[in-house]
Amino acid sequence: MTSPAEVRAACRAGHDLPTSGLAPGYTQANLVVLPRDWAYDMLLFAQRNPQPVPLLDVTDAGSPRTALAPDADLRTDLPRYRVWRDGELAGEPTDVRDLWTGDLVAFLVGCSFTFETALLDAGVPVRNIEQGRNVSMYRTNRPCRPAGRLSGPLVVSMRPVPGELVPTAVQVTARMPQVHGAPVHVGAPASLGIADLAAPDFGDPVRAADGDVPVFWACGVTPQAALMASRPPFAITHAPGHMFVTDVPDAAHRRP
Repeated sequence: MTSPAEVRAACRAGHDLPTSGLAPGYTQANLVVLPRDWAYDMLLFAQRNPQPVPLLDVTDAGSPRTALAPDADLRTDLPRYRVWRDGELAGEPTDVRDLWTGDLVAFLVGCSFTFETALLDAGVPVRNIEQGRNVSMYRTNRPCRPAGRLSGPLVVSMRPVPGELVPTAVQVTARMPQVHGAPVHVGAPASLGIADLAAPDFGDPVRAADGDVPVFWACGVTPQAALMASRPPFAITHAPGHMFVTDVPDAAHRRP
């Protein structure tokens, strides 16, 4: 599956795998869907926390369509969703058409899978792709800036990077702020409150090679941690690592 349309068609047909490495060269997005009553809180949360929550698009209330892929349907075109009720995970369906109502507002948030192609192009290995695994994601001890009723911790994704290539990884991703930008931390996971890299809060453990250093980027799962902490009555998100693949080229987010 090398094109966004092929990935989305596979999702509609029941494909249920993490999207890292699929449709290389195209932007992937996190999904957060909330009732209109909570939409302002979410918009403010994104504005106050732009590195973990870089907004790419916000839909009209009730619309499952996005300008990022005009022929797509946000109710069917992700491989797996999460449904939240009062901050508790209530299910992980592959289709949410029966849950979609006229007052739901969808937020599309930049995803670090988007810069993996740029890392590979620069000669930086991406271990989760090599190993066929979802990226490792962790809650940290860093609080996000609260917004209205939403608050919660920063979530980070981690990729092991060869020590000599860490500066390259920093430089490459710093040029893509709309998909989280430069790392928030390098090395020393304990300083982020992460006790065990082999036990991620979301995603899969990813093996490091000799000489690799853990590099941490702000992650678009951060809003899910805020949903757990803030407990809105209803929400839909992507399942971690199971992203919405857009028609927007990665290059659109790369600064010179």
